[in-house]
Amino acid sequence: MNVPNQVFRQRSGRKTLVVLVALDTLATVAVFNLVGHFRGVIEGFLLWPLLAPLAALFFAIYLIDGYRSRTDMMSLDYTNQHAIALVCAMLATLLLTFVFLPSGFELQSSRTVIALSFLVIIPLTLSYRRVLHERSIAARSGFNFVFLGPGSSCRAFREECRAMSTWQPVIHSWSGGAQSEAAGTPGEVLSQPFSEVLDGISRGSLAVEAIVLSEASKELDAEVAQQLVQLHFHGIPTYTSELFHQVYWQKVPLRGVSPSWLFQEGFQIAREPVFERAKRMIDVVLSLLGLVLASPILLAAAIAIKIEDRGPVFFFQNRVGMSRETFRAVKLRSMRTDSAKADLYTRPGDDRVTRVGNFLRLTHLDELPQLWNVLRGDMSLIGPRPEWDRLVDDYERQIPCYNFRHLVKPGITGWAQVNYHYGASLDDTVRKLEYDLYYIRNFSFTLDASIIIKTVHVMLFGKGR
Repeated sequence: MNVPNQVFRQRSGRKTLVVLVALDTLATVAVFNLVGHFRGVIEGFLLWPLLAPLAALFFAIYLIDGYRSRTDMMSLDYTNQHAIALVCAMLATLLLTFVFLPSGFELQSSRTVIALSFLVIIPLTLSYRRVLHERSIAARSGFNFVFLGPGSSCRAFREECRAMSTWQPVIHSWSGGAQSEAAGTPGEVLSQPFSEVLDGISRGSLAVEAIVLSEASKELDAEVAQQLVQLHFHGIPTYTSELFHQVYWQKVPLRGVSPSWLFQEGFQIAREPVFERAKRMIDVVLSLLGLVLASPILLAAAIAIKIEDRGPVFFFQNRVGMSRETFRAVKLRSMRTDSAKADLYTRPGDDRVTRVGNFLRLTHLDELPQLWNVLRGDMSLIGPRPEWDRLVDDYERQIPCYNFRHLVKPGITGWAQVNYHYGASLDDTVRKLEYDLYYIRNFSFTLDASIIIKTVHVMLFGKGR
């Protein structure tokens, strides 16, 4: 099968990765040496001692998907996350250099050199990422997604693409000659039989990034399956709808989840005793440290709450945790004391929220007392958000497989919290559940570290409520 120019598209992501790693290396080496010579503390050319800041920089940028070609590096959110990540890399380098490495290490000559170098590296590494991202968008603009399945499923897929700001054209296709498969296809989507799609690819008149199979396309005709295999070897991958959601959008589509889905490979790691104990140890250490460091903030918030309306400082509510066990979650009170009997959700501009409470919610400081729940073992620092037991009963009746989120401990922050806004409806809960399921299935300490950096971004820039 002749598939012109398709392999280039598949390899572009790897090429971007190699280029970015090379540029980051050159930028770090050049900046550290220039700043060191400017400050008069480095003689000659510094190279091997820069392995420590390079490792910290690579890891920090990796955590925010800074080497991923699909990351929108033009967005303000990415800009903020990039700056936060490199500040964290700077702190990690300072800690490693002056605490763990033996005296005499060349970078120990000046803390200022390390700090200034990273401050210069932040805009420099961001600038060429934006240039490369613009070129990537231009190169990708002529490529299409081919959706193989019923028209109604294609409509849902197209709507999801719009919701996730994925603007590449979608071509609806079907195997066989049944024109009825085109029914329900959105009007702006081109609809073609799969044989015509193959002809267009072979002639070079149709550029395809990926083929997406609907849930209804699990049993494909043998000939079509063989054609998809050939396309895959020529650089055009085929994804199931579920896998596409995970690779492109880092979530799991709820419509593809069934009770048997739980037994697929990938779920057990989050519940392995070794990982559970390691995560518990980290939770205890960091929650203790957090409570000590946050004590002045908690004291100031308590005074402000008391001054405003003389009501209680803390708010207690029954939440559902791991294995559906109920516990009492504690937060700083942000609403009036008579608000419990009203709307179950907090709405934008909700008059039940106090002035102090509004600030606490915007900065997420109202969540700090939950470090006590983490220390007790009710929660983890990172995991699905613990929901009110009154809401959980409704969710379990209306949302299939909602109880899967109770496989792990709930967290103060999590993958859903940093990727989706505050949930104030059943539809929002479904969307957040898709991110929770992705976290449960793809649990790793690297993913947890990524969530921590993105949580700092959320707190600093007042995302969510």
